[in-house]
Amino acid sequence: MSQSTLNPLGQPVGLALDGWSAPPPPSRGSLAGRHCRVEPLDPARHAEDLYEATAADAEGRIWSYLSYGPFGSRADLRLWAEAAAVSEDPLFFAVVNGADGRAAGVASYLRIAPAVGSIEIGNICYPPRLQRTTAATEAMFLMMGNAFELGYRRYEWKCDALNAPSIAAAERLGFTFEGVFRQATIFRGRNRDTAWFAMIDRDWEELRSCYKRWLAPGNFDADGVQRESLSTLTAPFVRRRFASW
Repeated sequence: MSQSTLNPLGQPVGLALDGWSAPPPPSRGSLAGRHCRVEPLDPARHAEDLYEATAADAEGRIWSYLSYGPFGSRADLRLWAEAAAVSEDPLFFAVVNGADGRAAGVASYLRIAPAVGSIEIGNICYPPRLQRTTAATEAMFLMMGNAFELGYRRYEWKCDALNAPSIAAAERLGFTFEGVFRQATIFRGRNRDTAWFAMIDRDWEELRSCYKRWLAPGNFDADGVQRESLSTLTAPFVRRRFASW
């Protein structure tokens, strides 16, 4: 059950948020890690790299559950990037690979609600060259860490309930599954049931150490193969949170 107290009428109510104040909206600043940088989306710097990265997905699998794309030409992607770069919500970022300095993917903050301390991560486009890389995970770590450091209380992940890779990613990253909203929306002319996941500030206090342990250089051998998986590190916290919710 949720944490609660009793009001003067003896009814259970949520705990008072003494000392909490609304965080600021996230800025367009960059976030730097060892393996990547998360930079504000800039068409001039990122569009060409992103087109080449996404074009490598010849089958177009990365677009099946996204509200934007695919892009048939460099010009098409550039037009999308120009509009996305000035949006405040969603607030788009490029994931730049630290190894070669080239933009390899996209992610955004969205449904930004400072008044209640809630923010969502979404619009994640990870082309083949970014998938299953340390940089891909580090980018998520940087963005969630930034949100909680700003003072957000709740960090959401939502996806099509049929999007198995996204669900697996949410679970690996330590998000707690909160349910499925049936017939939540219509997407590209199709029904979409939406799976909801979230991480809250007290979850982050535990999960942050899991990420740091996984990202530590000693967790990878000379070939870059992980010694301990992130799923192994985060799973105990996710199960315990769900059981005590």
